[in-house]
Amino acid sequence: MATTTPVLPGATAEQMPRTAAGRVRKRLNTRTATVVSIIIAVLWTIPTFGLFISSLRPEQDIKTTGWWTFFSSPAFTLENYNEVLFGQSASSGRLASYFVNSVVITIPSVLFPIAFAAMAAYALSWIRFRGRDWIYVGIFALQIVPLQMALVPLLSFFSRGVSLAGVTLMPAWQLDDEQKFVQVWFAHTCFALPFAVFLLHNFVSQLPGELMEAARVDGASHAKIFRTIVLPLITPALASLTIFQFLWVWNDLLVALIFAGGGDETAPLTVRLAELAGTRGNEWQRLTSGAFVAIVIPLLVFLSLQRYFVRGLLTGSVKG
Repeated sequence: MATTTPVLPGATAEQMPRTAAGRVRKRLNTRTATVVSIIIAVLWTIPTFGLFISSLRPEQDIKTTGWWTFFSSPAFTLENYNEVLFGQSASSGRLASYFVNSVVITIPSVLFPIAFAAMAAYALSWIRFRGRDWIYVGIFALQIVPLQMALVPLLSFFSRGVSLAGVTLMPAWQLDDEQKFVQVWFAHTCFALPFAVFLLHNFVSQLPGELMEAARVDGASHAKIFRTIVLPLITPALASLTIFQFLWVWNDLLVALIFAGGGDETAPLTVRLAELAGTRGNEWQRLTSGAFVAIVIPLLVFLSLQRYFVRGLLTGSVKG
């Protein structure tokens, strides 16, 4: 019978047992693996770097030479960004107002599902009630439903004039600007909840039961346990979910176009960029600068939450 040698805490890679997992982990810690990872990262970054360089080049240079020629004959201008953000002509991007619309749509569409999902995950993990397991199974099953299948039922639901927080939800073409934003927030929250609850449940359910028991013995209510114990411990998971949801909502075109419409007052950046690519596809200087404007905020969000994101990916269980 094959036996395995126990590994002491802090053991080096050479002291690991000769198992498949140990061999894979040892190979990933080699200098060759590090060099390969750096090469992949550089190759993955080159298109974004080329996009940034192109967005700073004059129009004539962009249309006649490749971005790599910038290093042999450097010439840059901020006119592309000025035109695409604040230009007044019909052919300019005028992305400043669309940028604000994207921010107004994205922030509530991220905060609402994360708040609801965190509370639902705690309830499904630590509050005993009849049908709890079946509710969790139903939430898990909802993840396989394509978003496109829910658009028509949700539009039908809105068309009945359902009131939500004093706002009547109806088709986008019958609403004013504020109501359109509420409708988009509601739609994004509905579409995000199944995955958000499933992800956070995996973290909340693995918290030590001794913490919950000790808090209950001290007389803490579920609200206090959730606020003072659960939320600080699942911060990495919340950060990971925030990044996923933010990127999804910020880059979304379908939901925003259907529920907010394509008007200047409510349409996000993605709608305007699609119009630029479709009707002004030869204006590369505007497309490159407009695309880079669209990725700046998601990039800042990811970099600011990166350390929490990595911790969230590596935290799969609570080990003693």
